Amino acid sequence: MKKSLSMLLAGAMLVGTLAGCGGGSDAATTDNGGTEENTATGTAFKIGGTAPLTGSAAIYGNAVKNGAELAAQEINAEGGDIQFEVLFEDDENNTEKAVSAYNALKDEGIQLSLGAVTSKPGEAIAPLLEEDHIFALTPSASSPANIEGNDVVFQMCFSDPNQGLASADYIADQQLGTKIGIIYKSDDVYSTGILEQFKAEAEVKGLEIVTEQAFMDGADNDFSVQLNACKSAGADLLFLPIYYTPASLILTQANAMGYAPKVFGVDGMDGILAVENFDVALAEGVMLLTPFNADATDEATVNFVTKYEEAYGETPNQFAADAYDCVYAYKLALETAGCTPDMSASELCDKMIETFPTITFEGLTGDGAGITWDSNGAVSKSPKGMVIENGAYVGMD
Repeated sequence: MKKSLSMLLAGAMLVGTLAGCGGGSDAATTDNGGTEENTATGTAFKIGGTAPLTGSAAIYGNAVKNGAELAAQEINAEGGDIQFEVLFEDDENNTEKAVSAYNALKDEGIQLSLGAVTSKPGEAIAPLLEEDHIFALTPSASSPANIEGNDVVFQMCFSDPNQGLASADYIADQQLGTKIGIIYKSDDVYSTGILEQFKAEAEVKGLEIVTEQAFMDGADNDFSVQLNACKSAGADLLFLPIYYTPASLILTQANAMGYAPKVFGVDGMDGILAVENFDVALAEGVMLLTPFNADATDEATVNFVTKYEEAYGETPNQFAADAYDCVYAYKLALETAGCTPDMSASELCDKMIETFPTITFEGLTGDGAGITWDSNGAVSKSPKGMVIENGAYVGMD
């Protein structure tokens, strides 16, 4: 069962309450250096993930770690047959360090994986997961390359191409801009993957892209050339398929030069309100697509946000929510398959490959009906349109 080399995630929808909470009383979460609540025993399923816990992408890695740990703590506190021990190793968003981090987790005896948080580390460890026959459900490594060419990696996040398509559709359907300027990171698979599908869908939707401006590592502090090109081309909307750190600089520098287009981003923008020394007033009106809205009023979201804020002192972003969903989705799949924690990683991998395409999961992320997976590991759910107002994310729909 080899996966196809190209795929585009279908948009399905998801909201609602979480699948039931089970777990055990004598196990909880731990990590390789952070705070530890209780130490799980051999009666727990051991899950491990690599994440940028330090460095420029640490806001994503720590959010994933926190979300996964919170889910495991809830499940374990409920009591039951499914208990989890969660371990993370720091990969610093670096492919070589991700391989080392994965090997450390394997040495610690993980039976199931959360893969990697970011795409390039995820691509680096995917062949190792395949070789070791360890199943992975990644919360946020959104490149299709993470699930192509292997049988063992599934995604909780919607893919880069799906983000590009959905962004173009949203901009066109809501008539948000007439002339689109794009600033993207040409040496980043995440950014280019979104861009490619955005351009294809923009043509279908009749959106006019007036300029495409690239930047690379080492040239990501001064965006005057890109911004002047967009301004000269008359772009009234900037599409930014990039992460929050360069986006914060772009907003700051655009403001300094008196350029005030509308701004539309993707899930990598989630985190911009927490950038150190960034004037969040400059993000007012910024729009983005994300699978999670912390301001939603449904019971599951309110409970999650309340517990997360109490535990970590900050509002959870979509990376935390996706990781939280990953752990609960594992719980549902393990229960459905009748798995026990004494099973080997290889045995569990076979069960997860068989089970995930058959279940429908109700979680925090997405919009509408339940989350499902195809046999290639691609998730079916759709993002939500959000706008930043008064320093908070507000739904646009």
